[in-house]
Order: sequence, then C-alpha cells, then structure tokens
Amino acid sequence: MHLIRRLAHALAAMALVCTALVGAASAAAAPAPAAAGGPWEPLPRPQTIQNDLFWKDTDGNLIASQGGGVFKFGDTYYWYGVRYQEATPYAASPTAKHPRATFASINVYTSKDLAHWDFRNEVANRLTPLAIPPSKDVSGDAFSRMRSLDDAGWVGRMGVVYNEVTHKYVLMTQMSTSFDTNGKTNGGVLFLESDSPTGGFSYANLQTQIPGVLYQGTGDQTVFTDDDGTDYLVFSNQSGRAHTYVARVNPSDSLSVEPAVEVSYNAAGREGNAMFKANGRYYIASSDLHGWNSSATHVIRSAGDDPQGPYSAETVMAGTEADYSHVSQSGFFFTVHGKKTDTVVYAGDRWAEFAWNGTGYNQWVPLSFDDDEPVFHSLSSWNLNARTGRWAVGADNNFVLNPDFEADRVPVTTVTGWTTAVATASPSTRFVSNPTPAGNGTRHALILGNSAGFAGGVSQHNTIPNGTYTLSLSVKTTAGLDSARVRVTDSRGRQTLLDLSGVGPSWTRVSTERVKLPRGAITVSIEASAVAGTGGTLSVDGLSLARS
Repeated sequence: MHLIRRLAHALAAMALVCTALVGAASAAAAPAPAAAGGPWEPLPRPQTIQNDLFWKDTDGNLIASQGGGVFKFGDTYYWYGVRYQEATPYAASPTAKHPRATFASINVYTSKDLAHWDFRNEVANRLTPLAIPPSKDVSGDAFSRMRSLDDAGWVGRMGVVYNEVTHKYVLMTQMSTSFDTNGKTNGGVLFLESDSPTGGFSYANLQTQIPGVLYQGTGDQTVFTDDDGTDYLVFSNQSGRAHTYVARVNPSDSLSVEPAVEVSYNAAGREGNAMFKANGRYYIASSDLHGWNSSATHVIRSAGDDPQGPYSAETVMAGTEADYSHVSQSGFFFTVHGKKTDTVVYAGDRWAEFAWNGTGYNQWVPLSFDDDEPVFHSLSSWNLNARTGRWAVGADNNFVLNPDFEADRVPVTTVTGWTTAVATASPSTRFVSNPTPAGNGTRHALILGNSAGFAGGVSQHNTIPNGTYTLSLSVKTTAGLDSARVRVTDSRGRQTLLDLSGVGPSWTRVSTERVKLPRGAITVSIEASAVAGTGGTLSVDGLSLARS
C-alpha cells in the first residue's frame, strides 16, 4: 500500500503543467495546476486540443459536427452539431470544391475532458418525422406538407437545453421548408424534444415568428444557458442580418421563444452570433456577413448583469484581426468551470463552402481577458485541463500567425497579419499578392514579385517562450531572383537566416532545425529582390515556427 501511494504521488507530480502564455503580448507564465488532493483522487490530466486538422472520435471516425454547441449536463459535456453530406468527401479531398451543404443528421458526441469525444447517436436525421399542423403555415401549405426532415431545405445552427419543469431535453434549430423557395417566408425555429440528451429527438413545435423581430425566422442563432439555468436564443434577423437579438426561451416547456430584445444594429450585417459570460458581463460575438467565410470576430459587451442589455458599441476582439480568427467563423462558445479557474473557449467553424480555407472543420481556442476585454489566443495546439480549468500553449504550437497567407474570400495585396516593407532602392512598391488557388493545393500562398523589379518583404512580430525551434515552410522560386530568404530576429537581436534562392520552380518543403530562441519578442521576415525584366518571384506557404 505504501508503494502504491508513493507511485500515485509521483504520477501526480509528473502531471503538472508548468508554463502557459497568458497573452501574445506578455508571454507570462501561468501557475502550474495543482496536483490531485489524494492518492485515490483522479489525477488532473491536461489534454491537447490540436487545430488545423480533421478531428476524429474515439473510434477513429471523422467528427462531422458544425453549427452547434457544447452543453454540460451533469458531469458530461455534450457536443451537438450537423453532419452535412459534403463533409466526408471534403475531408477525403480537401483541395476539391464541394460547394453545397446538404443536411444529413444532427450528431451528438460526449466527453469528460473536452479532447476525446465518443460518438453517441444521430439524434435526428432526414428520416426524423415531422407533424407540423396547418396553423404553422405562412405561405400555402409549405410547412404542413412536410413529413420528415428530408423535406427541409436547410437545417443548422442548433443548441440543446434541459427543461426543469417537463424534464425534457429540447433541441432548437433553424429549419426551412423545401416546399417554399421564398427566403422571407420559408424559415422558422424547429423544436425537438427527448427524454435523454442523446435522443432520439422528436417533433415538438415550430415557431416561425419571434415577437419583436422584424422578419420571420432567424439569421444565424445559438443557444446560451445562464448560470441560473435560464436559456436564451441569440440571433440576427433573417433578412439582411443587421439586427442582433436576445430572446428568453419559455421556461415552462422550452418549446417557444419569448419576445426578443434588439441589442445591436450594424448596417453591414453580422452572422455567427454567439454569447458567452465572463466576469459578470455578457458578450455577444459575431462574424462579418461573408457567406461562411472566415473573418475577424466582432464583440459587444453588456453594461450590466442583464443578458438582454444594454450593450456597448461593437469592437473587434483582440487577437482575431491577424488571421481571421484562426481562419474561422464564430460558431459558439462554452465555458469550462474548473476547480481553479474558468476558461471561455471560442469554437470556430471552417465552412468556406467546403472549398479549402484551412484544414479541419472545428477550431477551438481559449480566451483570456484584459480587464473586461476578451483576448483571442490563435493557437494551433494548446492544452486544457477540464478539471482545473487551466490552459497552456501546446508544445508543438506554431507561433506564426496566418502561416498560410489566407484571405477573406478574395486575393489581396496586403496580407492580413503581415506588414509589407519596401527597400529604399526598390523600383516597385506593389510586389505582394496571394492569388488563389495556390500551387501546392492550398487556397492561397504568398507571392513576392514584380516584373518592374522589387526589393522588400513582409514581416510580423510575435512573442514566444524559450526553446529550441524548427523553422519550416513550402517554397518555390523562379529564375531571376537576386535574393530570397526567411529571417528570424530574436529578442536579443540575433538572427537566423534560411536561404531560399536556389529552391526552383516546384513546391519544396525546406527547414532549419535546432534554432535556439530566448523567451520574448521575435520578428519573422520573408524577403526577396529581383531586377527589372528578370521575372523573378518567390512563393511561400505553410510557414511554421514550432518548438522541436
């Protein structure tokens, strides 16, 4: 027994997480999570959340879950989302375009650590029966003709709540009918219910008009459950999406939404509307109205402790502007209420019409707070301890932001997250582009070049922990370049150079290993030059600076 106790304490010590970056600007180390309280208490084990890939469940199958939410019932997290028919072929061939989103099913996965997910059930699918009465019809018999979700034109953007009165789990989702093609009359909020959080869910109600809302149905919507158990629907209006609303879900049975309160207006329109709570305030985040593409995240903050406002003016969430919110659209948020701290997690969707704008459907990153302002940590790899609530940057995180030089829908001449610098003697100031498609199969790549001649490059500033790093990237060059290189300048002014000039016209992966860098600020620069008439160009993609 004594040996077992000594072994348990030794394992607890090994399980500590020692260093975390609290913010990209400060790179301050977070306290290590405490060891378990006793030898028989389960040890806290941080789990790695790895972005930029297609996630698999514990059976090794693709997790196809978009436009949903994570909700905690009891001691278990339940993740609901839609599987679209195009999801599987897109994961198999992510450089091909699959421009539709055809509803297949609503899936539920469960987890205790938020990193390993068990597939539990299709809680609804195209065969799920509907029994919509004629009283719900808006135009003709478009709704009452529906016999199952196979008759739906669109299903998506859902959440699940537990009703304390009926003891039912209620799923509410956007739905449109295929029997009406008019976008102003064919949509509504569909309510399904079940005795179990893993379903199956059956038809309970359809609400086509929410009181206080300018148009029928909703734009993008999510479900938020407050600390006191009150449930809210957060959404924009269906047409134009310039108005943002918060409406309480009817507490008697959770099968309808009460009159909505408008909390924000933006003439440009907002989608991906989602709410979270921190430090006694409520926050509503949203994306640009860009048709399923990535964007910076916009946020408003409540003035007090009422989720229905009033709210502050809109700002851009810090950390989302450098790489389009880790190349994603705001999907939903969930909060880990740990024994040591709370962590709000941003869950972003990569839609892009299933047409390659970064790998993977789901991008989850932690938030921190600068006073009351949320800060987004764009991480490719990070560790989360669901028991303590603490997080840390992953050992293999890529510290380059927008490493694939992505753009929001269209090619640009100023690449987001990168600053263009023109050499004094350069004959051209226009030598930066990122056309699509990129030659190595990704959607965009950085190209430095101008037939009139050029000299300069792009750079970005980051903050890193002390460590030994590998610098790698995909490169191709054309003849005529005078110079081409990547330069990393550390906090002490020391430089690491990687010469790219002789790579050649085919995409090639190049790297330099065992680059020792001290903790602090670094500058990463991509530089090239060519004289007029030579046609020399440098193309770069997939830049990575990660600890070895």
